[in-house]
Amino acid sequence: MKALVWHGTADIRCESVPDPRIEDDRDAIVRVTTCAICGSDLHLYDHFMPGMEKGDIMGHEFMGEVMEVGSGAKSALKVGERIVVPFTIICGQCDQCRRGNFSVCERSNRNKAIADKVFGHATAGLFGYTHLTGGYPGGQAEYVRVPFADKTHIKVPSGLTDEQVLFLGDIFPTGWQAAVQCDIEPTDTVAIWGCGPVGQMAIRSAILLGARQVVAIDCVPERLSMARAGGATTIDFREESVVERLNALTDGKGPEKCIDAVGLEAHATATLDSIYDRAKQAVMAETDRPHVLREMIYVCRPAGTLSVPGVYGGLIDKLPFGALMNKGLTVRTGQTHVNRWTDDLVRRIEEGQIDPSFVITHSVGLERGPEMYKTFRDKKDNCIKVVLKP
Repeated sequence: MKALVWHGTADIRCESVPDPRIEDDRDAIVRVTTCAICGSDLHLYDHFMPGMEKGDIMGHEFMGEVMEVGSGAKSALKVGERIVVPFTIICGQCDQCRRGNFSVCERSNRNKAIADKVFGHATAGLFGYTHLTGGYPGGQAEYVRVPFADKTHIKVPSGLTDEQVLFLGDIFPTGWQAAVQCDIEPTDTVAIWGCGPVGQMAIRSAILLGARQVVAIDCVPERLSMARAGGATTIDFREESVVERLNALTDGKGPEKCIDAVGLEAHATATLDSIYDRAKQAVMAETDRPHVLREMIYVCRPAGTLSVPGVYGGLIDKLPFGALMNKGLTVRTGQTHVNRWTDDLVRRIEEGQIDPSFVITHSVGLERGPEMYKTFRDKKDNCIKVVLKP
């Protein structure tokens, strides 16, 4: 089969690889009909995340048709069914899964011993990500093996297109969880840093959850335009001070809720801290760039909440923890507990409250994946979200 394969920094290739096969009775084999490039795939493309190995198959946002089902999954899945596959692999039986904390499933990370050493305790296995999260082959391929398939799936209602439901596997529930973690009240201003795909979903989620005002921060014109179309007030951080504008929009009090939809590759316009971070990265004294985290801590209203769906991979420096503590801020983070949210989100799609396909700007064949990684990373051709068709 054909798949997008990681060979090193900025080196993704479309290659022939062995077809997947059933390895456990809870497995299923899925023929991928649609997949996507996610912003967190770019952290792998740029090699900011540790644990990648040459030959790894990319992709964790995908869906398709069930082609083969192991004996232990036949009660839950049937050949021919359409499913979206969450990026988090879940057993559905461990203590964390029973609590709905699916992204920290205790059984699905097959490299648990390595992850325990790095994180203290392992998190769930993820498709198409690093070997710290199991090293599972991803879904930017013609076929994929789905472990624990009796639990790791979302069935697609008839009448909905791939494009309407594809993002249930990651960015839609990620943006939704980011907003839910804020405990939004009708009087709240929610500020969202980053208007990429997750930021766009967070904007619409915050509005659906009843925020009084949503403010979106970015510097890319087409992303800001899409944010405005979704109901947000926008700030171009290259044109004006984020802190000053947020204070002006909140009568000097700051937003009650702040969402970091950027993560470890934050960009800033020649601020002292961004220069510092890039210098530290260059000598491998810091892995991640936390400019957005620092800014959120500074501008957030005392007793407010910081929600962090943006991916961080390692070590950050000069975090103003004194301000965080003294202002009494609550910080909520984590990979997404996808299956906790999807029943509700499927209903909202069916009822027409939201059509997640709005975010798609490019749809191409799988063979064009390598060039689209670069287009997406470099924000060329007005690219916001890339869908691939194997």
